[in-house]
Amino acid sequence: MEDEVDRLVAAWRRERPDLDVEPLEVLSRVSRLARHLDRARRTAFAEHALEPWEFDVLTALRRAGAPYQLSPGQLLTQTLVTSGTMTNRIDRLAGKGLVQRLPDPDDRRGVLVRLTQGGQERADAALSGLLDHERAILGELSTTQRDDLAALLRQLVAPFDNLAD
Repeated sequence: MEDEVDRLVAAWRRERPDLDVEPLEVLSRVSRLARHLDRARRTAFAEHALEPWEFDVLTALRRAGAPYQLSPGQLLTQTLVTSGTMTNRIDRLAGKGLVQRLPDPDDRRGVLVRLTQGGQERADAALSGLLDHERAILGELSTTQRDDLAALLRQLVAPFDNLAD
């Protein structure tokens, strides 16, 4: 089975035989897969009237466990956005009734962001929809192939993730 990357690699090998284009075999496929995954995610989120950034914030709160709340600083760490961006996102989600701001009992000046029941329901439904889309993307791979691919991708991604620490 041939894909678009096979065609572009063949073209580069023809046009630039002096270059080793072997990295394209892997990384161009990863890049193309990321674009397909982004489309699938946007579709899954739209089915639940969410933007990708809304899903990110809501699911960060949902993963926190009961009572499903985090400080804005903790949300910044998990979503990798600036303080101003997070403030705006919290405002917009609160306006939709998906989160609420509460005073932090441990810090008079601080606030906590808590997922509302509606926010939890929306996050749970969107996650289920996303997983359905992602299972379809991985549908051609066996369980063993998925496990092997996850391990290989982890090996590539971990050094980048650990730079952020």
